[in-house]
Amino acid sequence: MTDFASRRTMMVDAQVRPADVTKFPIIEAMLAVPREVFVPGEKREAAYLGDNIPLGGSRVMLEPRTLAKMLDALDIQPDELVLDLGCALGYSAAVISCLAEAVIAVDSEDMLGDAEATLSEVGADNVVVQVGDLTAGAPEHGPYDVIILEGAVETLPDALTDQLKDGGRMAVLFAEGALGTVKVGYKIDGKMSWRFAFNAGAPVLPGFERHTAFTL
Repeated sequence: MTDFASRRTMMVDAQVRPADVTKFPIIEAMLAVPREVFVPGEKREAAYLGDNIPLGGSRVMLEPRTLAKMLDALDIQPDELVLDLGCALGYSAAVISCLAEAVIAVDSEDMLGDAEATLSEVGADNVVVQVGDLTAGAPEHGPYDVIILEGAVETLPDALTDQLKDGGRMAVLFAEGALGTVKVGYKIDGKMSWRFAFNAGAPVLPGFERHTAFTL
């Protein structure tokens, strides 16, 4: 019988804390949420490794370090509404649910699978799971204090920054060559101001690719 609880502690001690993630609510959430129930069954043994977990197509579950550092940079507060785009089977939403007042978790139907049931099983009752196009977000529930994308982007649609409250912030992994750059964008007087957070890698999310114009 695999001792996932010990692996979870080891993940936090070996991957999260050494990455300068010191905010206690994030550490506590990652120690509490059983990551193994949010990965496809055949990949359960790899749930706590320090790598992105392939979910099919170009989609991955972000490595623990990347997610933890994004959450650390965002500094989510207990009274805030968060939009989690590309939540897949729901792990990120479950972790964020421990930090925020409510989470709107969006993904395609084939990615979500049993996310709603799994989130309910782990007690993440402040998460609303929604099937939708990631590039469209979920404007009907916004505006949001925080937006996070669970994958890389080459282009960021205005439709998403429009859903951010003034004074809100978003964490985005911009694909720039082999190594991506995570930046936190702050919306001030309707305009986005971006700050470098750290480097990380992940595949580009469907719909967020840069479209190159071909000319003859």
